[in-house]
Amino acid sequence: MTRVLITGGNRGIGLELVKACQTRGWQVTAACRQASEALDSTGATVLDQVDVTDAASIKGLVDRLDDQPIDLLINNAGRLSPQSLGEIDDEAVEGILTQFRVNALGPLLVSQALYPRMATGGKIAIITSRMGSIADNSSGGSYGYRMSKAAVNAAGVSLAQDLRGEGIAVGLFHPGFVRTEMTSGQGNVEPSEAAADLLARIDELSLDTSGGFWHAKGDSLPW
Repeated sequence: MTRVLITGGNRGIGLELVKACQTRGWQVTAACRQASEALDSTGATVLDQVDVTDAASIKGLVDRLDDQPIDLLINNAGRLSPQSLGEIDDEAVEGILTQFRVNALGPLLVSQALYPRMATGGKIAIITSRMGSIADNSSGGSYGYRMSKAAVNAAGVSLAQDLRGEGIAVGLFHPGFVRTEMTSGQGNVEPSEAAADLLARIDELSLDTSGGFWHAKGDSLPW
C-alpha cells in the first residue's frame, strides 16, 4: 500500500488530493495548521497544528508519525497575497516574507525532515506555480508569490540532485488556475480536476524525470 503525506490537506487542492489518494486505497496522512470538517470526513489520518515554517512544529510532526515510512510526500501548503509595484510598504514586505517562508522554505524543511523515512522509489512532489517561471512572466506584479515560487523551484531542483543517490525522485508541478479559497474562487479548473491531473503527473515521475517542472496537464514548463 502506498503511504502518502500531504501538507495543507484541509482545503482546496490539498483536500482534493487527500480524497483522490483515499479513493486509490492509499494510506493517507494530512498535515495542516487547522483541521476542517471536510478533511475529518475523508477518513484520512489528520495531524493538525503543523506549521511548515517552524522547525519545532515540523519536528513535532515527525514525532507524531512514530516510525511510519512514507512513499510519497506532497508539499502542497501555500500562501498567496498580492503585492504591486508602488505599494510595497512595510506591511507588504511582511506579506512577501510570509510567502517565502510558506511557499519556499516550507517544502524544503518538510522534505528535509521526512526524506529519511523514504526508501528507494520514493517520490516528493512540490505543488508550485507557473507564476514562478521567469521566462513565462508576461504580466508582472504579484511580487511575493512569483519570487517565492521561483525560489521553491530552485529548491526543488537542488533536492532532486541531492536525493538522486537515495533513489528519491522530486517533481515540481503547476496545478493550473484553480478555483479555491486562495484564489477567491477565480480560475478555470476545479480542485478535483487539478488533483486528478497532479496525481497522473506524479504517477509518471521517475528518477529519469526528477527535477522537472510540469503543468498538471503534462506540458513541460520553462524556468
